[in-house]
Order: sequence, then structure tokens, then C-alpha cells
Amino acid sequence: MKRSAVVRLFALVAVLSLVGAACSNDDEAEPGGGSDTGGGGATVDCATVEFGCVEVAAGAPIKVGTLLAISGDVASLGQDSQDGAALAIDYLDAALDATDGQLLGHDVTLSNEDDLCSADGGQAGGTALAADPEIVAVIGTSCSSSALGVADTILGDKGIILLSPSNTNPGLTADGTHQPFYARTAHNDKIQGAIVSDFVYGDQGITTAATINDESPYADGLAAAFRANFEAAGGTITAVEAINSGDTDFGPLLTSIAEGDPGALYFPDFNPACALIAKQAAEIMPDTLLIGSDGCLATDFLETAGDAANGVFASSPDLSVFANGDFYKNEFIPAYKEQFGTDPTSVFHAHAFDAMNILFEAIKSAAIENDDGSLTIPRAALRDALFATNGWQGITGTITCTPLGDCATDVTIGIFEAPGWPVEGGSGDDNPVFSETKTLGDVL
Repeated sequence: MKRSAVVRLFALVAVLSLVGAACSNDDEAEPGGGSDTGGGGATVDCATVEFGCVEVAAGAPIKVGTLLAISGDVASLGQDSQDGAALAIDYLDAALDATDGQLLGHDVTLSNEDDLCSADGGQAGGTALAADPEIVAVIGTSCSSSALGVADTILGDKGIILLSPSNTNPGLTADGTHQPFYARTAHNDKIQGAIVSDFVYGDQGITTAATINDESPYADGLAAAFRANFEAAGGTITAVEAINSGDTDFGPLLTSIAEGDPGALYFPDFNPACALIAKQAAEIMPDTLLIGSDGCLATDFLETAGDAANGVFASSPDLSVFANGDFYKNEFIPAYKEQFGTDPTSVFHAHAFDAMNILFEAIKSAAIENDDGSLTIPRAALRDALFATNGWQGITGTITCTPLGDCATDVTIGIFEAPGWPVEGGSGDDNPVFSETKTLGDVL
């Protein structure tokens, strides 16, 4: 993509406030430190500082890993995020004093691994990235199952930041299970589950509902959050069912659920299971409101479900409010389309873009610029700088990282009705039919 296509985009982003009160280089200097000395006089003994440092040689690139679902049934989710990360590199934010697409005088490159939307993928990809001493940080994972107790631990044990644009399982940022080098720009599903409940019970006036979740931490946690809020509001859960994501015949299960006559069926699963549930439920439960969530809201769903997709609802971040809906639609999306030749195929490209930019800001804060043009980046200092992000204005809203790694604390979730989904293959009429903003303090 030619730079002229997004000049206005980055002119706007450049004037957004970057408040991240990160630790300065001087704060990270080790008294009586070692031989690494920056131009500003800061020193750090990388042999003794916790988790050591990343050394970037003069003229060498700053290397960022990605661990995203870029193959298989959910490739549209991970590739969409990888595209958002790549766009951020192509147009480094001018407010970071970057020139010619460089950060601190260095190019930024991606080293991509596939999380396969599974624990096995998180294990393999996380291990490969953790073994590379040049990896500064990792953008990922796409799926909570790839991170929770897997990649978050593998990378965290090496002092490598794992910054996710789309993990939403509450356990990843819960006291007792949060890994200290893990953070996310995606929302916490405690918020999304509560807003789905508000739509079904409050907006639609439906008082009975059933849920189906696959084996992933994402689907399990989101269905549980919905049920807790729905019952607290006065609703009744008629069935709680679990499936395997590889299942294809849901007829017997849906017939059993239909006997309880639920007014709504919530199935926050990944595709193709989500699309197949919707397609089969349209025949078995024609009068039941059908709703999924952002793991389902993708081009793949519309292709697999076909005509049965029409009228199915799904929740996801409300793209229309991203740092001014006109900016997102008129500037960011045209830039994305020119770069990658398609509309987004999922809904977390902007979260990946923002994740890269707060990482850039943290690198700028933590890195020691040496007289020979090389960089020394202490891993612990980089982590502290990232977690100090406060009031950063991204295209997904205001980003402030909590000590437990939730960086999206004020979240707007929209409910979209197919075919008006904001992805490639949607009708283009992608305004939400319902939208609500909540903070973590608002939910159960």
C-alpha cells in the first residue's frame, strides 16, 4: 500500500494523546551496572537484571513475534489480527517520533507462528518464539485456549510479553491465574456476557434461554458470564449444553434443547460449529432468537450458514464507535482494504493495531539507545512500561492497562444482525441493532 492512501489516518492518530506513564530509562539504570551504556548515560547489567535484555544491533530490526490462528477453520480470525499488526508497522505512529517506518532508528519486523486456536498450537508456537532471543514481545494469541496456562506461561517464564488482540476469557486476567507478562487490548468477556444478557433479557424481553459452548475456555467462559447475568436479571436458563468444536451434527442436541422452549439460544462458539448450529437450529427451532459472539462473527459463518445466517445475531466490539466512527470507516478501513485487498474478515484488526502501537510506545520508553546505534531493551523494564499505559487514545478507544493485564476497561459491545455483519461478505449495513458500554466494575 502506498503511504499516500493513509496520510490522513496517521495524521489523526499522531495527534491522539499518548499518556502511557511508563518507566524512564533512568529508572531502569542499575547502580554500578554493567557495560551497556546508552547515549543518555543510562546503564543496565543485562547479565544480572531479571529476565535479561534484548540486544538489537545497529542496523538490525526490532523483532516482534505473532502467535495467531492463521490456518484452519478460524484462519479468518488470526489473519485479520496479523493484518492489523502489519499495518501498524507500515505506518509507525508519528507521535512516537518514528521516521520512514522505523522505531528508534530501526525497522520493525514480524516473526509469525500459528496458534492453531488450540493448546497444542499455543505450546508449539510459544515454545518456538520463546527460543528466539531476538523476539522483543509477542502479539497473540487469537484464541484463549492457546494462551491460558500455555503460551502465557511459556513466554512469561522467559520474560516475554504476550499481548493479545482477541483473547477474552476472564481467567487470563483473573487474580490467581494471570501471568505477569500477559496483557490484552481485547475486552474481558465478563463485559460481553453481561451485554448479551442485557440485549436478550432487557432489549428483547426474552425471559428464557439456553446455551451451547464448545470445549474452549473462550466459549465456556462467555456462556457462563451470560448465564450469570441473565439469571441475575430474572431470566431462566432452560439448558446448558457442551459440544466438541469438531462436531457437525447438532440435530439431536437441538431437538432436546427445543423441548425446553427457550426464547433464545446463545452459542458463543467458533466456526464452523457456530455456523452449523445456526443452520440446523433454523429448522428445528424457527421461533427461537439465535445469537453468537465474536468468535463466530466472521466471513466463514456467512459462507457456511448461507441463507440461514439471515436474522442471526452476534455480539462483538462496536466498530462504529472506534475513536470516531467516521474515522474508522472513512480512513482506517480504506487503508486496510488497499493493503490487503479485502474488507476485514473478523473484528479484532483494530485491537491488533492498537496493541502494536502501545508496544511501540513501551519500547520507546524502556529501550536504551547506545552510542553505536544499537538498542538494549531490558525485558522487565519493557513489561513495566507496557503495564503503565494510561489514557492512551487508540482507534478502539481509551487504553489503560490494569495490573492484571486488562487494557480495555471501558468497552462498547454491539449486537449485529446478519447479513449486516461488519466483515467481508456482510451486506454493508453493519450498524449494530443494540449497543452498550460497560466497565469491569459494572459486571458480575
